[in-house]
Amino acid sequence: MATRIGIGLLGLGTVGGGVAEILQTPDGRHPLVADLDLVRVAVRDLNRPRPVELPADCLTTNPEAVVDDPNVHVVVEVMGGIEPARTLIMRAIAAGKSVVTANKAVIARHGEEIAAAAASAGVYVLIEAAVGGGIPIIEPLKQSLGGNRIQRVSGIINGTTNYILSRMAQEGADYDAVLRDAQELGYAEADPAADVDGLDAADKIAILAGLAFGGPIPRGGIPTDGISSLQSRDVDYATQLDYGVKLLAVAERADNTDTDNADRDGGPSLPLAVRVQPTLVPLDHPLAGVHGVNNAILVEGDPIGRVMFYGPGAGAGPTASAVVADILNIAGIQQLNDTDGQLDPLLAASSWRACHLVESSAIRQRNYLRFHTDDTPGVIGQIGTSFGDHGVSIQSIVQFDASDAGAEIVVITHEVSNGNLDKALAAITARPEIRGIAAHLGCL
Repeated sequence: MATRIGIGLLGLGTVGGGVAEILQTPDGRHPLVADLDLVRVAVRDLNRPRPVELPADCLTTNPEAVVDDPNVHVVVEVMGGIEPARTLIMRAIAAGKSVVTANKAVIARHGEEIAAAAASAGVYVLIEAAVGGGIPIIEPLKQSLGGNRIQRVSGIINGTTNYILSRMAQEGADYDAVLRDAQELGYAEADPAADVDGLDAADKIAILAGLAFGGPIPRGGIPTDGISSLQSRDVDYATQLDYGVKLLAVAERADNTDTDNADRDGGPSLPLAVRVQPTLVPLDHPLAGVHGVNNAILVEGDPIGRVMFYGPGAGAGPTASAVVADILNIAGIQQLNDTDGQLDPLLAASSWRACHLVESSAIRQRNYLRFHTDDTPGVIGQIGTSFGDHGVSIQSIVQFDASDAGAEIVVITHEVSNGNLDKALAAITARPEIRGIAAHLGCL
């Protein structure tokens, strides 16, 4: 007879409600779903109307009561935020209970601590829903692609910003107007800062980079630039130059041999270039065709080459699907190990290598730059000379909208270090003909 698995749910919002609905309607799903019992659920308000009916004695406003319930075997944390979520996760691990979480903020900042505790306690912490909603990317990075030497992980991992940028490109719409529409449709929060300022994407790329390259990533060191200051004219200019604009999160091996940083065993630390920024993407690139609220993650490695994971990146259904998949993973292994009572730890911090983020000045990439200048003879040549003096090679330079009010000059560079680019930009902006840098985006 199959063992019943008791589930404790921390949070019954959009994602939590979706998880509860799946667990309460097992017909037609994987047979293991029928072996899962939703035992206790922590909510903020006992009297709030809910999309799924649950017994009154199942609900509590005390999340510790859910974690401590002896009938709960797996704790599912979908409440969000850093605290008390982190403390509750650690409490569950200390009690010998496996955890499933969709909390990218906690994992991005405290993943190494949580992994070490899980390894010590011999329990699982599964995080598929933390990145990409319903897209399976966490397990493939840990298992299916584990034999590859990953070179680069890049992606569109925030549906709100992708929706905004898609509308701006397709309709020529203004950023503020599209943001208001996104808020009315429920794609953006009343306070959209986490999405539009790139913070959500930075949390997620920290997690993906850690899995892809085998070591913890310092979340606070990731250079992050969002779309809140992006102007529609840059989206228009990009279109004229056969590019789309996407908020990309990128993690890649740095092209240097920095061995000044040593890992915990005395060996060299792996240098990584990780960043989040609006980026021009060639229209024939796989990520250029990802529109609306969809997400996509492109993994490049040896010997796999390129593989892309695409699908809905948020919402009750997709995210709840990923959460329940993790629960089933734990439940299946628990049943297999019932004979000896052993559950092998999934996240073993001792197996991680040391990684470090290179200085922002050492990151190499192509760039899109828009200068506001006087409309005077020779200004394009002066910009080109300053770039050349500092080792910056130009792919293209185009003048737009020349008039008595001035001109706009758009430059796309070849790959260059941020340090060299900054020196060139300082020289350019010191010229009297240059009124300022109106935009600076990345470029694939």
